[in-house]
Amino acid sequence: MPQISVNDLKNGITLELDNGLFQVVEFQHVKPGKGGAFVRTKIRNIRNGAVIDKTFNAGIKVEQAIVDRQDMQFLYKDADDYVFMDTSTYDQMNVAPSALGDTAHYLVEQMIAQIAMYQGEIIGVEIAASVELTVSETEPGVQGDRVSGARKPATLETGKLLQVPLFVEIGDKIKVDTRTGDYITRV
Repeated sequence: MPQISVNDLKNGITLELDNGLFQVVEFQHVKPGKGGAFVRTKIRNIRNGAVIDKTFNAGIKVEQAIVDRQDMQFLYKDADDYVFMDTSTYDQMNVAPSALGDTAHYLVEQMIAQIAMYQGEIIGVEIAASVELTVSETEPGVQGDRVSGARKPATLETGKLLQVPLFVEIGDKIKVDTRTGDYITRV
């Protein structure tokens, strides 16, 4: 494992600490008037998603985890697992829903996703910040009910339920923010 100084930390760097695998969410170098400098960080446990605060003395070394990221194409859902294919070698890989997290709500066939692996273990799946999905079920908007910002529930082709404006109908393609799960616009 390569070691890096905590002075060189950046957002997104993955660290292997004594109690697991962590990704730096936020960091701040602090140089108080008295005493030595230190680095205050917020780090997210990759396996369970918990965010903790950790303070390091300036200049100490920590283990940097080498995470392999590769683009893979989502093929289909097989029972509980999701099947992805490496676009260069055509090798297929089954991914458990626990590794996908909320990303599973936005996956449609043929979509390209970035699979993050650490020592052969899938630690995350990343997709684009927004995706286009088709509305498969929603109630019709009531004529005359045009209150500013009025919303109604809609079910997407992936089974995800979200709130959309009244003018959205079954069969419409909409853009959804994958980070928040909110409706962005009709396509």
